[in-house]
Amino acid sequence: MASLQPEGVGVIAVVKAYGYGHGAVPVAEASLQAGAWGLAVSTLEEAQQLRGLPQLEGERLLVMGGLVPEEAPAAVAAACAISCYSEEMIRALAAAADPEQPVPVHLKVDTGLGRLGCTPEEAPALAALISGSPGLRLAGTFTHFASSESDPELTRAQYDRFSSVLERLGVDPGLRHAGNSGSALRYPEVALDAVRIGIALYGCEGEGLRPAMTVRGLVTHVKTVPAGATVGYGATWRAERETRVATVAMGYADGVLRARGGRGEVLVRGRRAPLIGRVSMDAVTLDVSAVPEVAVGDAATFIGADGEERISAEEVASWSGTNSYEVVTAVGRRVQRRYSE
Repeated sequence: MASLQPEGVGVIAVVKAYGYGHGAVPVAEASLQAGAWGLAVSTLEEAQQLRGLPQLEGERLLVMGGLVPEEAPAAVAAACAISCYSEEMIRALAAAADPEQPVPVHLKVDTGLGRLGCTPEEAPALAALISGSPGLRLAGTFTHFASSESDPELTRAQYDRFSSVLERLGVDPGLRHAGNSGSALRYPEVALDAVRIGIALYGCEGEGLRPAMTVRGLVTHVKTVPAGATVGYGATWRAERETRVATVAMGYADGVLRARGGRGEVLVRGRRAPLIGRVSMDAVTLDVSAVPEVAVGDAATFIGADGEERISAEEVASWSGTNSYEVVTAVGRRVQRRYSE
């Protein structure tokens, strides 16, 4: 975490989407033990799963996702920090809140992502409304970069817009945060008071990071098929020669994206074996002709290392036409999680 945390800057560990597929509670516990300032999630339900962590103060758990006014009572009951960006939601929270226990609110400002957030022009009035509401407290002000991993000009322009907002806000902005994984790795000068670390926390999308996830399945069947035989739904793969085929109990219900059909490789006994045929819900098939002595019960590594070979989430993403975010969050809940230090 130290390489992503400039001196004096807090880390907000983003553990939404079941900890990017890794398991929200274990990731949250490890992050807090490693010195994270707090945690961020997307929904009230995700926040509720973390409320029992003894190291976590309510103010240091932020729900970043969009909420509607009807959810205000539930948001207050969640006893955590809430992201706001509209007058309607602010007033709904204030009406549901207890003035004796003000709700910590983080004002979100849209500086160029175009998704959630008030405009820079609206920010001062909304900040004043939050600060002037007895049941609310402006605990933070933040924005989100659109392309910090690839567009330094846009990142700088967004940072400059946000800095201008902070200068004109008129009230104490609370915790100022704009940085995400991409900017923390590339532009530490825009860190402000805290950075929100998501995908980099899991060792993806950054040089020098150690991936946290290894995904393995079990070889459940091995057979030899003759030249001309087909394998899988739709008979999309046909053997050009006699081929040794292994079936592995991992499918698209487990996170092997269906787009992987006939694309990419899996590690078996330290060697790369091509994935052949379509990806089924519960199984994939591999050409293991070049893998000596492969047998039922062998491990098949979809992400991670086996011997000298390694397959990264980024490499898997390239075979699926997506990114590492989707690859790791797609790992299904029936895949057993095991944790080690």
